[in-house]
Amino acid sequence: MLPALARPPLRHAIRLAGAAGFLAASLPAQAHVKWFAPYIVGAPPQPIGATLTNTWFWTGIALVLAFFLATRAIEKSPLGERILAGMDRITDPLWQRLDEFVRLVIAAFFVAIFAVGGVYLTPDLKTPAEWVSWTQLLIAALVIPQATRPLAAAGIIGLWLLALRDYDIFHLLDYLALGVGVAAYLVLEASSNPEWRKHRFEVLRWGVAIALMWSSLEKFAYPDWFYPLVEEKPFLTFGMPRDVFIPMAGVAEFTMGFGMIWTPLVRRLSAIALFVIFNAAVYPFGRVDLIGHALIMAIIVAIAADHTREVHFLPALKRKLAGVPTGLAAALVIFATGYWGLHIALYGPEGRVGQPTGEIATHSHSPEYPHGPQAPGGIGAPPRTGADAAGHAGHAGHQAATAATVPVPALAAYQQAMERMHGPMMQGVAHPDPDAAFVLGMIPHHQGAIDMAEIQLRFGRDEANRKLAQEIIAAQTHEIGEMRAWLKQKNLPQPAQ
Repeated sequence: MLPALARPPLRHAIRLAGAAGFLAASLPAQAHVKWFAPYIVGAPPQPIGATLTNTWFWTGIALVLAFFLATRAIEKSPLGERILAGMDRITDPLWQRLDEFVRLVIAAFFVAIFAVGGVYLTPDLKTPAEWVSWTQLLIAALVIPQATRPLAAAGIIGLWLLALRDYDIFHLLDYLALGVGVAAYLVLEASSNPEWRKHRFEVLRWGVAIALMWSSLEKFAYPDWFYPLVEEKPFLTFGMPRDVFIPMAGVAEFTMGFGMIWTPLVRRLSAIALFVIFNAAVYPFGRVDLIGHALIMAIIVAIAADHTREVHFLPALKRKLAGVPTGLAAALVIFATGYWGLHIALYGPEGRVGQPTGEIATHSHSPEYPHGPQAPGGIGAPPRTGADAAGHAGHAGHQAATAATVPVPALAAYQQAMERMHGPMMQGVAHPDPDAAFVLGMIPHHQGAIDMAEIQLRFGRDEANRKLAQEIIAAQTHEIGEMRAWLKQKNLPQPAQ
């Protein structure tokens, strides 16, 4: 029996461990928040110091380290080999045909995004170019014959480069590692060189691990991106406070990614946990999440079924129990330095959100979506947090432009934005069809609100207004995409950009 004074802390620890388990079950909704919630890549991230002083971040790290160290201790014992052998027996039918499984899923993934249409590789990488979808169908066909798999790999890299042309490099880094990993797998799998071919599943493992660790940093750098999602679907947190859930979700995603590149038992258990995590997202987020995650889920299954015991990268370090905290600390330093450092290098310490003359644009998007990537419609579409506020902001901004306190550059920019908006808006509402008039008038109206919000982000300093401006840009960009899609469906001309 424990002393009475020891029981409450123990109960608290048990609850915390349980919360970590629930956290893992709710992680998938956060894995790619850009599919479902407003975001602005060029906005300045939260300082890294805010994460390093967050109690819940270190709580999550402590829980995961305890799990990894316990797993490694078991793995080094005879019990660990028996567990691995049992996993081998269960997964042996898949292991025997694992290459066929991976190729089939890659081909099916590209058929699925061909059927969806209008995207490069994932739901938030929109494109109006119809030929891109036919290229995806061609890639799916090239995956089947061994001789053409390197061409399929080149096509995957080509789609990433096309997306890079239309989108921001920092945003595209979320998808680089996984895309390169899949392309490298196809090249190595088709190779007749056995020394090259034996690394084919390893490159997939590293691609998934790097993608997860990189994208997880969004939860520390931009926790506000997750607020609309949590508000719309509060069940995701299982009753945990929002600001507890988000950093611990980030820790869970980063560390499970890290686990994928560690020793056999650690990586296979990490893969099983992630498979459960990603599957849990399918019901609340529907087909968008299923299609978007299909490829990564298949690779995670392949990692869980991988019978190999070899450890090629830093094997001496990984054999030691002390290697777990050392490796995790090194990974955190490398990725955090890369994430925050690259953002500063690309956008400067203050970030860049608007697109003023002479500045690097946050995004250089396709003509149909000139101000940012669109979140998908339907289930999980971003809540229109700035929609109603935008109209009021437009009128308030017009009044502010006449005030003597507005700086001259801001005054000129606000006046130009209003002038650009007024003509197309009045022309649009003159359409004889009331439905078409509504859409044709609202598109320039929304664009005017976006322009004003970008001006605020260039010149304003008030944090509340900056947050509102970011919400306006995200919400109204999404609505412009919906309205342009409606015009296209009705074969009506698009208003001028």
